[in-house]
Amino acid sequence: MKTVYSDDHRLHAAKVELIDGTLKPAHEKPVRADIILSRVNEVGLGEVVEPEDFGIEPLGRIHDSRYLIFLETAWAMWQKTGRDWDALPLAWPVRGMRAIEPDEIDGKLSYFSFDAGAPITSGTWPAVRASANVGLTATRMVKDGERAAFGLCRPPGHHAAVDYCGGYCFLNNAAIAAQWLRDHGCDRVSVLDIDYHHGNGTQSIFYERADVQFLSLHADPRQEYPYFLGYSDEIGHGKGEGFNVNYPMEWGTGFEAWGQALSDACNEISYFGPDVVVVSLGVDTFEKDPISQFKLKSPDFLEIGRRIASLKRPTVFLMEGGYAVEEIGVNAVNVLTGFENAG
Repeated sequence: MKTVYSDDHRLHAAKVELIDGTLKPAHEKPVRADIILSRVNEVGLGEVVEPEDFGIEPLGRIHDSRYLIFLETAWAMWQKTGRDWDALPLAWPVRGMRAIEPDEIDGKLSYFSFDAGAPITSGTWPAVRASANVGLTATRMVKDGERAAFGLCRPPGHHAAVDYCGGYCFLNNAAIAAQWLRDHGCDRVSVLDIDYHHGNGTQSIFYERADVQFLSLHADPRQEYPYFLGYSDEIGHGKGEGFNVNYPMEWGTGFEAWGQALSDACNEISYFGPDVVVVSLGVDTFEKDPISQFKLKSPDFLEIGRRIASLKRPTVFLMEGGYAVEEIGVNAVNVLTGFENAG
């Protein structure tokens, strides 16, 4: 299996995030990708290649043009105010307030985000552009005949929606990949999100569509971030009814229950019959993850790969979360080797 990787991910290196009621060192940091890449090479997974440049057009197929302009210009606007530290939002247009895009950068940061977990830095825009290109290059490989490919995307993407960022995510790599597949001849695409946190951005993007199926295994939103999407009764709307499937699980869930949800999701995918499966590969379900509450162990990730392989569909793996840095390489690559060795 080939891996697509870009050193440009290092350009986004946030110093802090707002978590646990205080500013703490950011969990989403460059070393995550470094350790995964090291493990890819250690096990001899396959060739590591640089991404192609797909330009802005595929991004605009998913994201609002005003949002893309914001991401491109936010740091320069922030710097003009005399600030050279990470840019974070100040307020959000909640119930009863008007959702009108402000002129000033503090207002724009608030308008185009849903939390204070996606700091914008001097290199955020080129880094997220590179991350999307990594995902698209892996997707092109699979479309061109590869059985599977791994996009080592960083920053991750599944919390980003049409016009907002959050949860370390700015561009929704999985959604961009799925739409690119649709635009290039695939009739149906399934997006399987196995990150600990619900892929609220991906769900919202495809919620009213029947051509892209979205399935997410995640912590129950009654207990866990992002809190406001991810319930089991969210099944899609209009033409999309029945094509959105959520598997919320309580804190402390181990592989037995989690694996049952995965098997059910695989059955749903088989019934849908996609041309390609896009996997949002989060490994923050690991028992030692510092911001998560599931109990999966490293060998479980091998079984995850095997079960995804049993679908016998062309598969694109795109990296999402995972913050137990010492084990992230083993866990992510276990999914990939489990898939490869399943034949």
